[in-house]
Amino acid sequence: MTALDLTPAADAAPVTSLLRFATAGSVDDGKSTLVGRLLHDTKSILADAYEAVERVTRERGGEGVDLALLTDGLRAEREQGITIDVAYRYFSTPRRTFILADCPGHVQYTRNTVTGASTADALVVLIDARHGVVEQTRRHLAVAALLRVPHVIVAVNKIDLLAWERAPYEAITADVATLAAGLGLEVTTVPVSALLGDNVATRSQNTPWYDGPTVLDLLETLPSGDEIAAALDADGARAVASGATPASAWRLPVQYVLRPQDAAIAPEYREYRGYAGQVAEGVVRVGDEVRVQPSGRRSTIAGIDTADGPLESARAGQSIAVRLADDVDVARGDLLSSVADAALPTKHLDAHVAWLAERPLRVRDRVLVQHGSALVQGLVSGITGVLDIALPGGTLDASIVPGGELGLNDIGVVSIVLAQPLAVEDYGTHRRTGAFVLVDPQDGGTLAAGTARAAEPGTGTDGYLSV
Repeated sequence: MTALDLTPAADAAPVTSLLRFATAGSVDDGKSTLVGRLLHDTKSILADAYEAVERVTRERGGEGVDLALLTDGLRAEREQGITIDVAYRYFSTPRRTFILADCPGHVQYTRNTVTGASTADALVVLIDARHGVVEQTRRHLAVAALLRVPHVIVAVNKIDLLAWERAPYEAITADVATLAAGLGLEVTTVPVSALLGDNVATRSQNTPWYDGPTVLDLLETLPSGDEIAAALDADGARAVASGATPASAWRLPVQYVLRPQDAAIAPEYREYRGYAGQVAEGVVRVGDEVRVQPSGRRSTIAGIDTADGPLESARAGQSIAVRLADDVDVARGDLLSSVADAALPTKHLDAHVAWLAERPLRVRDRVLVQHGSALVQGLVSGITGVLDIALPGGTLDASIVPGGELGLNDIGVVSIVLAQPLAVEDYGTHRRTGAFVLVDPQDGGTLAAGTARAAEPGTGTDGYLSV
C-alpha cells in the first residue's frame, strides 16, 4: 500500500472534517481558560451564554469576562474555580468541526482524564510557564502514551507573566522533548497566553522569537481519524480498481444480530440475518473473506446494509450490518475480521491498566472484562508493578516498580486469565480492539481502563477455564 496522501486536490471543494481532542494539565494551568478562549475566538459562544458568564464574573468580583466559566458548567466547579468533571463542548471553524473534552487537573480526577483522552485524536497538555514540568505533566503525558493518543500539543501557558521571555519556554520545551522521547510521543510545543489569546487562535506580536503555528492552526491541520480512514478507503478503492488486493486489515465487533421475527414483514426479509456493529478499523467490502472470532469460522461478506441502503464498502466509524454467504454461528460480542492479518483469540491477557476505583486491585481478584460488546469473567493472575510517575527509567515499561496492588489513579502492568477467549489485540497496533474495561462483578461499576500489551494466542473454543 502506498503512503497516505491527505492533501486535498486543488480543485476539490473544501470538506469539513471532525477532530476529537482533549485538554489536560495541572490545577490552575489554565485549561478551561484556553478552551473558553478557543470558543470565544472562533465565535462559538451564544450571546446569552456570554452574558451569563459576564454576569457571574462580576458577581465574583472579577473584571471583564472569565472565559473559564464557559466550560466549568457544574455549580460546584464555578463555586470552587476548578474543573471536576469532563466538560464536552462542540465548535467549528470553516476548516474543521471539533469535539473537545476539558479534563480536570486534580490528581484525584485523573480517571476523568483517562476517560476524556481515550477517544481523542489529539491531546492539548497545558504547562504553567512559571512552574515548568510538574508531576501532573508527567502523569498526563504517561496517560497519552498509554492510550496512544496520535497527536500531543503542549501549550506553555501564562508566558505573559514572564514578560514574554524566550528562555523559560525553551527550557520547558527541552524538558518536554526529553520526556516525550522516552514515552514514544511526538509533541509540538506552543507558547501561549490563554487569558489574552496570544498564539491560541491568533498569532502573537509579543513572541517574535516564535514562528510556529498557533494552537488552533495545529488543531485545524493535524490528520484526524476520519481523514485517515477516508484516505485508506480511497487507497483501497484504487487497489481494487487496479486488480490488486488491499493490504489493510479490518475489524467489526458484533453488537447485535438482526433477525426479523415480525410475521408482517415482507417475505424477502423473513430469512434475513445481519450482524450489526460499527467498523472499528479498515475498510470492509462485499466479497471480502471474513473470520469469526473466537470460533475461527470463515465465510465471505455477501452484503453490507445501512439505514440508507446497501453499500459496496464501509470504512472505520460507519455503523453497518453485514450479511454472510454461509450460515455460521455469530453472536453479540464476536469479532468479524479480515482473513489476512486476522485477530486471534486469547485467554491470557497482559496489559497496562489505569486503575479508576477507590478500592485497590490485588492478585486473585475476580473481575469482568468488557471488550467491545463481549463481557467475560477474569481472574487477576499477577501484578507486575506500578508506574513511577517520576519516570526514572525514561519509558513506561522501564519505570514500572514492583508493587503488589494498584490504588486509585495508579497505572500498572497486570496479567488476567480469562474464562473464555477474546480477540484482544496489541493496543499499539489495533487501538480499538486492543482496549478493554474492567468491571466490578458485584455492582457493575467501572474499575479500570486497560490496553493490551501482547496477546498470547489461545486454543479457540477448547479448554474454558473456570474462575
